[in-house]
Amino acid sequence: MELAIIGYGRMGREIETVALQRGHSVRLIIDADNASDLNQRNMAGIDAAIEFSLPSTAWHNVSACLNYSTPVVSGTTGWLVDLKKIEEICAAKKTSFIHSSNFSIGVNLLFRLNAELARQMNKYAEYTVSIEETHHVKKLDAPSGTAISLAKGIINEHEHYLSWHRGKTAADGSIPVESFREGEEPGTHIVKWDSDIDTISLTHNSKNRRGLAFGAVIAAELIAKRTGIFTMENIMGF
Repeated sequence: MELAIIGYGRMGREIETVALQRGHSVRLIIDADNASDLNQRNMAGIDAAIEFSLPSTAWHNVSACLNYSTPVVSGTTGWLVDLKKIEEICAAKKTSFIHSSNFSIGVNLLFRLNAELARQMNKYAEYTVSIEETHHVKKLDAPSGTAISLAKGIINEHEHYLSWHRGKTAADGSIPVESFREGEEPGTHIVKWDSDIDTISLTHNSKNRRGLAFGAVIAAELIAKRTGIFTMENIMGF
């Protein structure tokens, strides 16, 4: 495939490495200092764009690519208020789009386990749930998109929980989500079900960004020749 990488920070560089290892070509790299290069002429012949930028620029980046009929893989979080508009552009331009708060194969297995555990916990009212996430100090959004996805997974499957809130203090019907920003931490997420008897925890520790990059490139390979809106469930085969 001929790829465009939009956002050339640590994730963008990792995506480039994985893409080249898998035999793809990176024809275009867009970052803050050459944002104007994201144009129709430069996007001609690009099979897919992989976008990991900033919440403030994601809408422009993704919508531009889709308007050029280029499939887009987006991992930027903190901008999803505009997601419905993006899906409408994708349909109008007959191209493809996938967004995920986390493209890691391991994290998406965690999402699946999290939903199943929440479903089982409907039987046991004595357990209460909380979520913790830790990332590097340069991560702008908090809670992380992955933590929010975990909370939504619980809400979808557990009849007691209707919302989530940021903080440590429990609230009736709402899941507390606590965020920490420390050093170069690539990402840790913990879902904890606690009772007076015991504690059950699901934990995912990212060792580096390679898992995210690998999943994003795999997603690009899947959607490059297809049309429609895709999810990581399609990638994972759930």
